[in-house]
Amino acid sequence: MSEPQSAAEPEDDTAPEHGVGPWPGGAAAWPDDPRYDPELLAHGDRRNVVDRYRYWAMPAIVADLDARRHGFHVAIENWQHDLNIGSIVRSANAFLAQTVHIIGRRRWNRRGAMVTDRYQHVRHHEDVAAFASWAAGEQLPVIAVDNLPGAVPVDRADLPERCVLLFGQEGPGLSDAALAAASGHIEITQYGSTRSINAAAAAAIVMHEWCRRWA
Repeated sequence: MSEPQSAAEPEDDTAPEHGVGPWPGGAAAWPDDPRYDPELLAHGDRRNVVDRYRYWAMPAIVADLDARRHGFHVAIENWQHDLNIGSIVRSANAFLAQTVHIIGRRRWNRRGAMVTDRYQHVRHHEDVAAFASWAAGEQLPVIAVDNLPGAVPVDRADLPERCVLLFGQEGPGLSDAALAAASGHIEITQYGSTRSINAAAAAAIVMHEWCRRWA
């Protein structure tokens, strides 16, 4: 618990300013590059993007990401409007996934995505059967992530260079239909007393493991 503010030290509720301000030198000094956004050059760029993309227009950023995306996809079952989905989308953007696939309910909570869904391709599938049909058509093995009997620890499991990492919801995990659609089944080794870890944290761990091997 934090200590109360003293009368001599009033609380500062001003949020720190992130990003960069207007391009130095004014319009006469703007770079001659079509990737740059005149509005951002004029007013500054406070977005949640890495420095290499400062002042770039959003379509230019997406095009650059598309040229470098990794070979894995991420799929998430969405039957209960899981709040973790936004965080998983954010991690998928950070680890440069090809596409995030939402299975089930079309609507999902975007708050945890922190606007990264603007830069990350997201596709909806009505149900597991539709998703499995798509994956088969793309010749992508589906790797289910859930700590159930028979699952192989991710650090020892086969993670193909082209695959779909399939995650369930917080609590119930993956449905029987999703497990049946998978060709591989992995889990994350744990060392404490809890039965499972947060779904968004699990997704980030597995994506990082894929990147450690293939990126």
